[in-house]
Amino acid sequence: MHKSGFINIIGNPNVGKSTLMNCLVGEKLSIITSKAQTTRHRIIGIVNGDEFQLIFSDTPGIVKPSYELQNSMMDFVKSALDDADIILYMLEIGEKSIKDLSVHNKILNAKTPTLILLNKIDLSNQEDLEQEVNKWSSQYPNSEIFPISALNNFNIENLINRIIELIPESPPYFPKDQLTDKPERFFVNEKLREKILMYYDKEIPYSVEIVTEEFKEEENLIKIRSQILVERESQKGIIIGHKGSALKKIGTKARLDLEKFFDKKVFIDLHVKVSKNWRSNTKLLKKFGYKS
Repeated sequence: MHKSGFINIIGNPNVGKSTLMNCLVGEKLSIITSKAQTTRHRIIGIVNGDEFQLIFSDTPGIVKPSYELQNSMMDFVKSALDDADIILYMLEIGEKSIKDLSVHNKILNAKTPTLILLNKIDLSNQEDLEQEVNKWSSQYPNSEIFPISALNNFNIENLINRIIELIPESPPYFPKDQLTDKPERFFVNEKLREKILMYYDKEIPYSVEIVTEEFKEEENLIKIRSQILVERESQKGIIIGHKGSALKKIGTKARLDLEKFFDKKVFIDLHVKVSKNWRSNTKLLKKFGYKS
């Protein structure tokens, strides 16, 4: 008997969805920073066993959209609720409410098995944790509650075992040696975007999109050429920095991570280009994979 299923992770920004995804898959597929809205796409990570295949999906944090890109991000969340075999709804200790009532109602009335994950319990105590479990158990009476710490790998094994129990009998959906549904260029883009989120403030990281135009893999080297798109000329200057110092820093930090990820030497060539208001341009959002 073989079991396979799609397990989709949803929740508010910064509750630890990407940390959980990487913990479950054992590879750094989703970028993690302290800034909200780090994840923009649905990112799939695949865990294979002899008798099961778990297809995890990390989604953007739930927000009230203020521009077209965020509308597309919320479409990924809604599709994740619709096509899941299991929903992992992630909360952190002390969280008051979900940001979108329609998502709350879908979880409340879901016929799909839903596990409520109370994350960051390492920042709590036993008494507060018991109160939190009681609160969310009464709010979502049809769901199971799992207190976890994704960062410290606490209770993750029990969570995986429960997921394997719940997924349906099915042949694998992907080849057994496959880790994700995303191409190499996607991870180059995400790694560069992660560094920009880490090293720039305010609006800059949210105004950036990465397009990898060239990915050439040779026997001992990968050659990459990527373009960093910004919305305004002033942002271009900030990304490049004095005599190119800021751009060089991003390239170096991303290259070191990509060499670990691909287990090969990497050469990366970066350019910065202005693409005005790309976050509200439907045509460009389609090109970048945010719309179908």
